[in-house]
Amino acid sequence: MLIERTDNDKIVITLPLSVDSFGLQRLIDYAKYLDATAKSKAKQADVDKLADEVNATWWAKNRKRFIR
Repeated sequence: MLIERTDNDKIVITLPLSVDSFGLQRLIDYAKYLDATAKSKAKQADVDKLADEVNATWWAKNRKRFIR
């Protein structure tokens, strides 16, 4: 494995082909999340509340598909 910083503010990671692709995809998703939320001023409590509201709304609309 090789990790290097480039002159244009990037990090290049070189991995062998033997690395598990599922685990690597999870790592990439997490890196994208960190990048997307780096400048966020949202508090975790606010994020949790929004997630709960979204989940409750989804469940109310889809409950009949799962419970008969």
